[in-house]
Amino acid sequence: MFSPSDAVLWHQAFRLGLRDLGWVEGKNIIIEYRYAEGRNDRLPELAADLVRLKVEVIVTGFTSDALPAQNATRSIPIVIAAGSDPVAGGLVESLAQPGGNITGSSQMVTELVGKRLELLKEIVPRLSRVAVFWNPQGAASPLAWKELQLPARQLGIQLHSLEVRSPDQFDKAFEAATRARSGALFVMPDSVFATNLKRIADLAAKSRLPSIFHFSEFADAGGLVTYGADRADLYRRAATFVDKILKGAKPGDLPIDRATKFELVINMKTAKALGITIPQSVLFRADRVIE
Repeated sequence: MFSPSDAVLWHQAFRLGLRDLGWVEGKNIIIEYRYAEGRNDRLPELAADLVRLKVEVIVTGFTSDALPAQNATRSIPIVIAAGSDPVAGGLVESLAQPGGNITGSSQMVTELVGKRLELLKEIVPRLSRVAVFWNPQGAASPLAWKELQLPARQLGIQLHSLEVRSPDQFDKAFEAATRARSGALFVMPDSVFATNLKRIADLAAKSRLPSIFHFSEFADAGGLVTYGADRADLYRRAATFVDKILKGAKPGDLPIDRATKFELVINMKTAKALGITIPQSVLFRADRVIE
């Protein structure tokens, strides 16, 4: 899904995880890298290429990468480093017993949407209307959108649904959010957003909208706040699955892991530009604060 520069830290964590288990790239293991550069339409071709190479294991970053990989092969083991909801996505039968040729970890993006909305409300106490960017064609977005309804009702927040299927729809979506007098922006998990973090952060700042996403890189790009799984940790754990599979384990017998390490990142420069005072209760919980 991503470009080499986007994934460098995750891949470094994966290689370190392999090294800890005795696998050294170029010595006793060869890693073939493939990047979609933000173009999901390239994923089937990249997956087919790896199948032709007869690799022993395919490691995908996310659920959206795993789907074309599974379509390309039902025999080569596939490890998802940071999936969304592999059960709801139809990739595996259950978390405890995946079955088939897929295993890996879930970054719990859908389970955490309520927590992110609570965070927004804590940061903007008078918040009553939130613009939600989501892609109805994505793997995780529709699940997360459905999951967000109950927390929104409980918090007394009205959700303004804005369907975004491609980057060329960003400008119109922000215009609609502004017209609707939305008080903040909630960005759902999807590759169309994850590969355009800087543009979304810039447009949110221009529209004076506090914004939240689940990738910590979004805060680095200028977004106000992020809360989600530590993907470097998940990539490190992906190496454990690869190790077990190379030693004879069947992916269908390896239970899907759930993320256990999470990151809360706040961009104070963005907060100041928006005139927002971040509550001490939130700052105390932050894993990283960008000054």
